[in-house]
Amino acid sequence: MLEEQFLDPSRHDRQAFTSGVGDLDEYLRRFAVQQSKKGVTVVRVLVDTDNPGTILGYYCLSAAQIDAIQLDEHTQQKLPRYPVPCFRMGRLAAHSAHHGQGLGRILVGCAVARCLEARNHVAAYALVVDAKGEKAKAFYEHYGFTACRDNPMTLYLPLGTYNT
Repeated sequence: MLEEQFLDPSRHDRQAFTSGVGDLDEYLRRFAVQQSKKGVTVVRVLVDTDNPGTILGYYCLSAAQIDAIQLDEHTQQKLPRYPVPCFRMGRLAAHSAHHGQGLGRILVGCAVARCLEARNHVAAYALVVDAKGEKAKAFYEHYGFTACRDNPMTLYLPLGTYNT
């Protein structure tokens, strides 16, 4: 069974993780733990409970904001004219041995679920991501993310309305 967990360097084998994207692999190996400890980001990993030390994929979340002018015109009409609070998914990667098996979809779903959970305590309009290339951009667009007006490699996914 798949399970999402906080990255724990004493349990999760970061060195064995390879996504096929060197920058994403290096981040997990060298920087993820220290940035988590400093409160810069939260790193969550996806593991199989039968082999919980092996990282199948990971993503990072942090607080962010985006200028309302970057959003589509219809959305701008509903929001204030100053930076809008958001969450940022700084990185997302699946192990290369599992590409094409839907782990990316699962990781995006986990990230969105975490954002919706956090919105019960801290307001945020959308989940923002910076695509690292056209393939990544197409991946995010497939899941409903919209490109920002001035920077099409930055995409956002509105998190819906609040239930009050």
